[in-house]
Amino acid sequence: MILRNWPGSATKMQLQLLEHLERRIPRYTSYPTAAQFGSDINGDAYEDWLAALPPDERASIYIHIPFCTQLCLYCGCHTTVSRGYGPVATYVDLLKREISLIGQITGRRKINHIHWGGGTPTIVAPEDFLRVMAVLEAQFSFTGQTELAIEIDPRTLTREHITAFARAGITRASLGVQDFEPRVQAAVRRIQSFDQTARAVDSLRDVGIESINLDLMYGLPHQAVSTITATAERALALQPDRIALFGYAHVPWMKRHQRLIAQSALPDGTERFAQNRAAADVFIAAGYQSIGLDHFAKNGDLLASRQREGRLHRNFQGYTTDESRTILGFGASAIGTLPPGYVQNAAGTLQYRDAIDRERPAITRGYLLTDEDRFRWYIIERLMCDLHVDLADVCRARGRSLADLAPEFRQLDELVAQGIVERGDGRITVSSPPFIRTVCAVFDKHSFNGGPRYSLAS
Repeated sequence: MILRNWPGSATKMQLQLLEHLERRIPRYTSYPTAAQFGSDINGDAYEDWLAALPPDERASIYIHIPFCTQLCLYCGCHTTVSRGYGPVATYVDLLKREISLIGQITGRRKINHIHWGGGTPTIVAPEDFLRVMAVLEAQFSFTGQTELAIEIDPRTLTREHITAFARAGITRASLGVQDFEPRVQAAVRRIQSFDQTARAVDSLRDVGIESINLDLMYGLPHQAVSTITATAERALALQPDRIALFGYAHVPWMKRHQRLIAQSALPDGTERFAQNRAAADVFIAAGYQSIGLDHFAKNGDLLASRQREGRLHRNFQGYTTDESRTILGFGASAIGTLPPGYVQNAAGTLQYRDAIDRERPAITRGYLLTDEDRFRWYIIERLMCDLHVDLADVCRARGRSLADLAPEFRQLDELVAQGIVERGDGRITVSSPPFIRTVCAVFDKHSFNGGPRYSLAS
């Protein structure tokens, strides 16, 4: 394995590899990334795109809850701390109105997938959660195959929440954990015991919500290979169907609360890589299949089977089995995807409220895709999902020539020499998952320069 078992002093080649991991590169949940969105795409464009959807086009839905009871210092999400329930209740009312507004344009469209994210979706009172679900069911058509997923903070989860989730038909729950080590939890201001997490998992399974995901992180302050290994082993005791292992993105110039994390407490690039590989080894040894950049799934899980079939996808929620071309985003900062391109709601709750009060879509920015974007997104998505792509096949299918990618092949030559990529007959394969983003960046033509807006490649 690349960079495994380093000697006391790194070789020149190993230092070059480490430089790749210390670059700031997009996570490629889309292409182009949200950094390329512009204000020329607004609510009028969104209405036109919605009206142009074919009647039989199925859609998926993302609902963003931008509130938390307290702010975890590692957080990079669009969220704020709500000291009382009043702002949340007001926001829930806006959500219902936005759903009705968009539903009137799209008609009772069939829905493949619904995902509640945040922030903290479990800050929403159970009765309000059910009210939002009722509006969704009134405006859209659920089928027996519709997957309903929600992100959960075990610290805010109540028995009433669990009952409401079961009543609404939630099929998958993603529980935030990050790390079970007390010193790490204290450093990021997220105190959450293993027993608290285990009780949440057991309670969800007791009501029939059996598909459980756990979210872990590496690269946090005071983490070490030993602590992340211990957390990985404890996570396995909960028998999750899927595990996400995200690298902490330290961007204090963008997220001011991260300034409270001492730089000296953070691991360097070599240690981050070691933590990533140590946790991955635990999951793979337990029989989990490695999924792309940062996920692991039981072999019987749909995520694993879709990857084996080459049908795995990537969207703003990460790796997904959802094949929808259309994703409707509801709530402040929510991003939507439609055949023509991307749209994003106003990030601030006040601006979001003003648009809904005027009975207008809250879209303030977006991006109109070009044929070149679609060509490159296909390559990047297959690399992110499969770790390989046949560029000759991709070019043939799109009436392109491999010669069009001559500049990219020259960049790939260096990665081949470093053992990051294997290449032959137009096919490229990534040798190690942590380097996927490095390879994808070769095909990114939107003035990508590794700027501070992105997280470390490791």
